[in-house]
Amino acid sequence: MEAAIILVFVMGYLAITLEHSIKIDKLIPALVMMAICWALVALGIDGFAQWFDSGNHSLMENFGSLASEEKMHLMEETLLHHLGKTSEILVFLLGAMTIVEIIDYFDGFSTIKDFIKTKKKSKILWIFAILAFILSAIIDNLTATIVLISILQKIVKDRSVRIWYAGLIIIAANAGGAWSPIGDVTTTMLWIGKKVTTGHLIGYLLLPSFLCMAVPTFIASFLPAFKGDLDVEEVVEKKKSRFSGRMLYLGLGAIIFVPIFKVITHLPPYVGMMLSLGVVAIFAEIYSSSKFSLTEFNSEESDAHAHHSPVHHSLSKIELPSILFFLGILMAVAALESLGILFNFAGSLQDSMPMLGTELHMEGHTGVSDLVVLLLGVGSAVIDNVPLVAASLGMFHEPIDNELWHFIAYSAGTGGSMLIIGSAAGVVAMGMEKIDFFWYLKKIAWLAFIGFIVGAVAFMFTRTLF
Repeated sequence: MEAAIILVFVMGYLAITLEHSIKIDKLIPALVMMAICWALVALGIDGFAQWFDSGNHSLMENFGSLASEEKMHLMEETLLHHLGKTSEILVFLLGAMTIVEIIDYFDGFSTIKDFIKTKKKSKILWIFAILAFILSAIIDNLTATIVLISILQKIVKDRSVRIWYAGLIIIAANAGGAWSPIGDVTTTMLWIGKKVTTGHLIGYLLLPSFLCMAVPTFIASFLPAFKGDLDVEEVVEKKKSRFSGRMLYLGLGAIIFVPIFKVITHLPPYVGMMLSLGVVAIFAEIYSSSKFSLTEFNSEESDAHAHHSPVHHSLSKIELPSILFFLGILMAVAALESLGILFNFAGSLQDSMPMLGTELHMEGHTGVSDLVVLLLGVGSAVIDNVPLVAASLGMFHEPIDNELWHFIAYSAGTGGSMLIIGSAAGVVAMGMEKIDFFWYLKKIAWLAFIGFIVGAVAFMFTRTLF
């Protein structure tokens, strides 16, 4: 039965990876894979010789001797445990997505355009790279990419120039998402899963992530594509709400407050996110009901805004398919973890891989090869990084703030930049600008690889300081 479960997982994984080739949204195989895996676990529960206790992070020694009823009860408890852990992540993401949509409701991100005062291509490159690096750490790398490419489309007329900027934005956004607990789904998973803390994550990864962004940007600034001045397109800006800037800073501040709330109260992050959402929603409703606010949107949007409160309007725009995909993939990986498959795979992986540089270890724990984590980063360029990190959570059981978790956060977060399909930021940029896969592979991938390696070397150096 274990072989059948692994086969179902592999087939579902391939369907997710080949999403664009088979024209089936990745949430569908993720949900089907999750349901079938757990159904096979339930049907074959009496035939399994081992069971992984997620609470104690160890294999149960007496599982085979338990009665059938006890095994079913244990399976239900384990399923509920994993659903609870997954739900923490999903509720957190729902809150963050809603805040971002509320900011967009008031056209808050248009305020960022005011930072661009130059026409020099290399200076604009640095402005967008730094904005992507900072914004992605706050509103996540996917949203930051959407916001910045949308702004780029308004000021850069030549698409052949825009796609170069988009390529560097992908690298910068993924690098910025790696050092923040709220910057990428994978770092959020590690943070909520109590594998990393905010202070140590920033301490370990801020410099490596910055170098991962800065080195490719520095090299690119000398390329012919970024020489000379930019032919800036003159566009007539729509009249925006007078609350746009206020809502931008309020929303970003509310998201930044979440890690602070967790440190103060020790409550799960989704509690702080719900508080932040509530506060932002209060101000949004007040501003929206102002007798002046609705008249400040252009006529094409006024009807849509007038019939919904900001919160209802924003909730209708969040990406529910992404939420369902995360549910499916995380619960499918949980099925493999519960049977001890990931635990055993991790043991064989660590035994077969040579050590590279300093071992990632703490006293009393088996070292994990640097090469394993680097290969995980390279693999994230081909395979979605969410299941890779989810599998890592099941394979490795080092204590909180171990070097391993921070290196995984860096590798999985930044490695996806090496292919345009390797990250959510890359996929959305590919869709927005119709960037060709092979163009990116030829023009941008080598820059992303250099940044990835430089950042990894910097991590290996800086971890000796902690």
